[in-house]
Amino acid sequence: MIEILNWIIRIAHYYEYAIVIYVLMSWLPGAQQSTLGRWLQRIVSPYLNLFRIIPPIGGMIDISPIVAILALNFAISGLTHLVLLFV
Repeated sequence: MIEILNWIIRIAHYYEYAIVIYVLMSWLPGAQQSTLGRWLQRIVSPYLNLFRIIPPIGGMIDISPIVAILALNFAISGLTHLVLLFV
């Protein structure tokens, strides 16, 4: 059970890295239209769209990726506590 939890945590961390890279690519012109950018968009956008209901700060700064990463961390933390509770 712990091995499975370790794999889930590792995948979640890789997913966080993908979100951060995708967000950083938005600062570079044309980077999100590259092959890597389109691939990351297919992976990350469905999850980020769940948090797009949060309006941008000042009309420009989108904080939904930060909230998405926090939610992912809370979910992993909760899952870890649940698994360790029953082991």
